[in-house]
Amino acid sequence: MQGNSRTRLGLSPATRNAMADYDRCPPALRRWLADAKLQWSPASARRAWRRALLKSWGRESKALELMDRIEDERLARDPLVQALERRTAGSEQGPRGS
Repeated sequence: MQGNSRTRLGLSPATRNAMADYDRCPPALRRWLADAKLQWSPASARRAWRRALLKSWGRESKALELMDRIEDERLARDPLVQALERRTAGSEQGPRGS
């Protein structure tokens, strides 16, 4: 059995381009994206990476810290994350009335 390895269906041009864009990202950024909490498009990740490198005077370790901070700020603005945090904070207080 050969599985899907011989399919005649190709990848869509958009998928092919996204994969090529990802491959063009610097290795440090690709490693960061592999562990990122959010899904980033290669283009937006590269823009944020360039800004982070500029702000960190080209130091990759500082740029990675800035990328973490950018991602945390985006998550903090997400209404679903805010609702989950409120729900978690309420459950840590224990049952009502005690």
